[in-house]
Amino acid sequence: MADPTPVNTQITDAVTQANVKVLAESPAMSLSNLYQTISQSLSLSAQNAVTAQQQSNIIHQATTTQGVSLLYSVDTASVGEATGEIFRSTSENMAANVAGIAEIIKAAKS
Repeated sequence: MADPTPVNTQITDAVTQANVKVLAESPAMSLSNLYQTISQSLSLSAQNAVTAQQQSNIIHQATTTQGVSLLYSVDTASVGEATGEIFRSTSENMAANVAGIAEIIKAAKS
C-alpha cells in the first residue's frame, strides 16, 4: 500500500494498475505492428514478382510473334522481288530473266 496522501488510496491504486496494464500491453502491440509490417512487405514482394512475370511473358510473346512474322515475310519478299523482276522484263529476254529470277529466289532462301 502507498504512503498516506491527500488523494484517496483507491484512486492511486487504480491509476497504478492502469499504468501497469498499459506497460504490459506494449510488447504485444509492438510485435503485432511488426507482424503486420512484415506480412504487408511479403505480400507486396509477391505481387511485384507476379507483375514482373506477367510483363516478361508479354515481352516473350511479342518477341515470338515478331520472329515468326519475320520468318514468314522472308519468303514473301523473295516472291515479290521475283514477280517485280518478271514484270519489268521484256518478252525477248524472258527465258534469261526467268533463270535469273530462279537464282534470286535460291539466294534469298539460303
